[in-house]
Amino acid sequence: MFKEIKIEELQFNPFTKIAKEWMLITAGNKENFNTMTASWGGLGVLWNVNTATVYIRPQRYTKEFIDANDTFTIAFFDEKYRKALNVCGSVSGRDTDKIKQAGLTPYFAHDTVAFEEASLIMVCKKLYHNTLLPEHFDGKDIDEKMYPNKDYHTMYISEIVKVLENTK
Repeated sequence: MFKEIKIEELQFNPFTKIAKEWMLITAGNKENFNTMTASWGGLGVLWNVNTATVYIRPQRYTKEFIDANDTFTIAFFDEKYRKALNVCGSVSGRDTDKIKQAGLTPYFAHDTVAFEEASLIMVCKKLYHNTLLPEHFDGKDIDEKMYPNKDYHTMYISEIVKVLENTK
């Protein structure tokens, strides 16, 4: 179902892929995991490795799983899964089986979790994390506009250790 590809083979616009098409950030194991929809993040190179950067607010349930594990996945989906991504971004996994509600099938591999329906999965290993601090915002309106509740994101920089493409 999935085959590993070289990261150099990827041919997409990360701005479209993340901001417009969205992604699922997932962490945990077979016994317990959670996922969330994200439209903020980045792909690039840092410290001589290919990296993915994701941002998670403290109240998100998925954050507990990211913090407790060394690896997580970011997964991209075809447009036909937009409804599933909406569910995963609006329903908490604390209270509801949102995976079932979204109609997704867990895919367990590489010490972490993703979904069989994904078109592309990046397996990520955490390298660094830190909470964004308002005193470091250069744009004066960022704090007011983006953080009225002072719930600053934690930034996670991770090495992309595997890229898996769905062959179906």
